[in-house]
Amino acid sequence: MMNLKGNPELTPRAVIISTPQDVALLDARKGTEMFRKVHVPVLGLVQNMSVFQCPKCKHETHIFGADGVRDLAKTTGLDVLGDVPLQVNIRETCDSGQPVVISQPQSDAAKAYLKIAVEIVRRLPAPAA
Repeated sequence: MMNLKGNPELTPRAVIISTPQDVALLDARKGTEMFRKVHVPVLGLVQNMSVFQCPKCKHETHIFGADGVRDLAKTTGLDVLGDVPLQVNIRETCDSGQPVVISQPQSDAAKAYLKIAVEIVRRLPAPAA
């Protein structure tokens, strides 16, 4: 697929982001199907709010379910690009105007976002020489 000027680097691409709960996954599946129908490549899936880790004791709880996006990936033939945890510091840093990747670059949350970014870039076409 090419854009109007014929440059494959500028072709639209999609990343589907969903929480692991059933109702959200239904929308993610519909989005995937819609992008395929209009010939927009889907680079992969991201599982948002994948796990809550207690900031005090570090116990992990899968509030919205554990592997919904992974199951969707299997049925759609897409890759999971990564998981974003449900953490208070993600909200707090975004609300303060300093996203976690800037304000806490060594945190697990920042590393999750960076992993996803790397996976997205890996799937983009190489720039023309």
